[in-house]
Amino acid sequence: MKRLILTRHAKSSWDDPLMSDHDRPLNDRGKAAAADLGQWLASRGYGPQEVLCSDALRTRKTYSGMAPALPGTPVLELKPALYHAGPDVMLAVLRHATADTTMMIGHNPGIAEFAARLVAQPPINPEFGRYPTGATLVVDFMIDHWSEVAYGIGATVDFVIPREMV
Repeated sequence: MKRLILTRHAKSSWDDPLMSDHDRPLNDRGKAAAADLGQWLASRGYGPQEVLCSDALRTRKTYSGMAPALPGTPVLELKPALYHAGPDVMLAVLRHATADTTMMIGHNPGIAEFAARLVAQPPINPEFGRYPTGATLVVDFMIDHWSEVAYGIGATVDFVIPREMV
């Protein structure tokens, strides 16, 4: 079995309209949400062994906000291909994962479509289709190797958005 933790970056700052999209940091709400997501994952035993993360600042900061709460020391791999990636690119990156439990941190709109395509049955949550900032899906695959992952075969384990963790 393989487990994917699929997280959209936390809320980012739009304070500087001249800043490049790639370099936008998290705002205060995003920083708090990232820490809360880390606690939520740890409290449920969803600690990743490997993290495949877009190289954008807001995705990296989302992970660094979660990391203190996560058990062990997951291997962090920055993946420029995940920056604003569509579902097929995300699937191709995931097929090269090596850990049994892998986290992927990315962006909308690609991550919402990717999540929807992966699962056989979506979670019962009206926000799933929108996949708002910080949305996190935990999905299991009955496969031996990540190279076997395909659309429509994932079993939804859990789904949360930061404002529901209050």
